[in-house]
Amino acid sequence: MNELSLLDSLFNDVLDCTPSTIYRAGVSTPRVDVTEEDDAYTLEMELPGRTEKDVNIELDHDNLTISSKVSEEKETKEDKKDKKKAKYILKERRYNEFTRRFSLPSDVDEESIKANFKNGILSINMKKKSIAAPKKIAIMAS
Repeated sequence: MNELSLLDSLFNDVLDCTPSTIYRAGVSTPRVDVTEEDDAYTLEMELPGRTEKDVNIELDHDNLTISSKVSEEKETKEDKKDKKKAKYILKERRYNEFTRRFSLPSDVDEESIKANFKNGILSINMKKKSIAAPKKIAIMAS
C-alpha cells in the first residue's frame, strides 16, 4: 500500500461525530494533507495556536502518532501592566487535545523521518527506502 491510512477516520465514522459535537467535547481533529513523491511522503497538519513544544510525535513500529494537549488557563486573568484582576464573563477557550495515528507504508525509511514546525503547520517528511533493482539470476547447465 502506497498511501497512509488514517486509523482515526474509522472512529469518526462509527461515532458519527460532527464538528459541533467534537468542539463541545473539547476535542478537535486537525486537518492533514499527505503527498507522495517518487522518493518520499510528506504529511502536513494544521495546528494554529500551537508551538512545537505543544506537539508530541511518536513512532512505534509502522504507526506514527501525533498528539497535543493545550491546558486551560487560570480562572482569573491578571493584567500585568495595571495589576488589575479580571473575572471571566464568557470563557470558550478552555483546553484542546487530539491524537491522530497513521499506519505507515512498508516502504518508509523510519530512520529518515524528520519533522518541522513553522507558522502553525507541522510538516513531517518521510523518505522511502531504496528498493533494490531486480537481479538477473544465471542458470547453470548441469
